[in-house]
Amino acid sequence: MNYSKEVEDMVCVAKGPNHGPAPIPEEGKWVKSKEITDISGLSHGVGWCAPQQGACKLTLNVKNGIIEEALIETLGCSGMTHSAAMAAEILTGKTILEALNTDLVCDAINVAMREIFKQLAYGRTQTAFSDDGLPIGAGLEDLGKGLRSQVGTMFGTKEKGVRYLEMAEGYILKLGLDKNNEVIGYKFVNLGKVMDAIKKGIDPKEAYEKNIGTYGRYAEAVKHIDPRQE
Repeated sequence: MNYSKEVEDMVCVAKGPNHGPAPIPEEGKWVKSKEITDISGLSHGVGWCAPQQGACKLTLNVKNGIIEEALIETLGCSGMTHSAAMAAEILTGKTILEALNTDLVCDAINVAMREIFKQLAYGRTQTAFSDDGLPIGAGLEDLGKGLRSQVGTMFGTKEKGVRYLEMAEGYILKLGLDKNNEVIGYKFVNLGKVMDAIKKGIDPKEAYEKNIGTYGRYAEAVKHIDPRQE
């Protein structure tokens, strides 16, 4: 260690109290985190690229500083989906410090990693007070039936009003309008369930028809429109 002449000439003053880091909640325990291996938890981070044309939600399940599970969900950019495919391979098995300093191909995913690192490092995790945290694979539960991301896609113009295109329930087939042309419900198809049924050998037409549902007062609508065509 090199010291400046000014420091070398200083009188040594003894250090008094040393309380160490404040404890943070981790998987049902209070931990004084000093090393990366002291960090455990499942959390989420959201990131965006510089032009903000796309975004990423990153979910990591970390055990003893190692990323054991990664869920990467992206939105708004076609190239980002391919970046997510690469990042999903890159992330697992790394420490969270390695991952923070790794090129995860897409800026939105890199920013999401930065944000989730802060969550984990400060103990602001989904599993902060859950004994032993969550098992590996718990991240998939965020996706629900058919393992598809929860996506909301809506469009609106001043001239023609709103169009619901995709909801948590699924792909929107029709909007139900009342006598004032206001939306009072919609009809949807759950594409995840449709694909699950087709893979089990059910006829595609039957699988499609069995997974159609409605929301709101759709049955009371006086007019039904295709939000993509009308």
